[in-house]
Amino acid sequence: MAVDTTYDRPAAPARAPAAPRRRRSPRRVAWIFAGPAAALFALFFAYPLGASLLQSFTTEDAGATRWVGLDQYRRMIHDPAFVESLVNTGIILVVQVPVMIGLALVLAVLLNQSWLRLRGTWRAVHFLPAVTTLVAYAVVFQVLLKTDGGLVNQILGAVGIGPVDWLNSPTWARISLIASLTWRWTGYNAVILLAGLQAIGNEQYEAAAIDGSGTLSTYARVILPQLRPVVLFCVVTSTIGTLQLFDENYVLTRGGPDDATLTPVVYLYKVGFQQLDFGYAAAIAWVVVALIAAISALQYAAFGRERRR
Repeated sequence: MAVDTTYDRPAAPARAPAAPRRRRSPRRVAWIFAGPAAALFALFFAYPLGASLLQSFTTEDAGATRWVGLDQYRRMIHDPAFVESLVNTGIILVVQVPVMIGLALVLAVLLNQSWLRLRGTWRAVHFLPAVTTLVAYAVVFQVLLKTDGGLVNQILGAVGIGPVDWLNSPTWARISLIASLTWRWTGYNAVILLAGLQAIGNEQYEAAAIDGSGTLSTYARVILPQLRPVVLFCVVTSTIGTLQLFDENYVLTRGGPDDATLTPVVYLYKVGFQQLDFGYAAAIAWVVVALIAAISALQYAAFGRERRR
C-alpha cells in the first residue's frame, strides 16, 4: 500500500507590488545629451559673437572703452580703403565665381561620361586641390608667379614672351588671385555637381533622345533645370567664400599692390591686429556678415524662384 508523503506546505508570503520606475521625460534626456554641446557653443561661439557686436558700438579712448553708437559704421562710408576692398571683392565675385561654376559644370559632365576610363581616379585628381591647405597652395602660387625665376615666366620666356610682373601689377595681381582661386575650387564644385548629375536617371536622357533632342539641347532643357538646387548651393557657398577671402590674397600680395587685392577680411585683420582698432574691426566683421546674408538671400530668390513655383 502506497503511503502518501505529501503534506501541506505553508503558503509563501505575498510580495509587495514593485514600485513603478520613474521615467525621465524625453526633454530631460535630450538636454542631458545636448547640454555639453550647447555649453561649448555658448562659450566659444554665442558669447564671442555677442561680445563682438557690442564691441562694434564702442571705441578705445585712453585705455577706456567708450560707447560711440553707430559712429564705427558711419566711418566705413568715408573710409577709402574699405570701399576699395568692397570693389575688389565685387570684381572677384563677378568674374571668378561664374567662370569657376561654368568650368566645374563642364568638368562634371565629362567625369560623368560612361566612356571615360579610370573615372574614379580622375575625380580624385580633380578634387585634390580642395584638400590642399590654403596657405600651402598660396605659397606654391607665389613661387610659380615670381617675376624673376618663376616657373610661369620661364615658360613664357621659352616661347618668346617677356616676363610678366604677376604679383606687383594691380591688374595682373587680380588675375593671379582669380586664377589661383579657380584652380583650387573648380574640382570641389565639379564633384558636387557630379553628385547632382548622378542623381538624374538615365531615363531622362533616353526620353530626350526619343523626342529628337540633341546633346546640348538635352543638357540645357532637361538636365540643367534639375541641377538648379545643386548649382544654387555651389553659387552661394562660392559667394560666401569670396566675401571671406583672406588666406590667398594675404599670402600672395598682402592685399596689394596699391590695395588692388585688398578684401574686407584682410582689411579687418590690418585694422584689428596691426592698428589695434578692435571696435572698428568688429564693425567691419558685422558688415561682412550682413553682406553675406543679403547676397545669399538675393541669389536664393533668383535661382530658387522657378523651383518654388
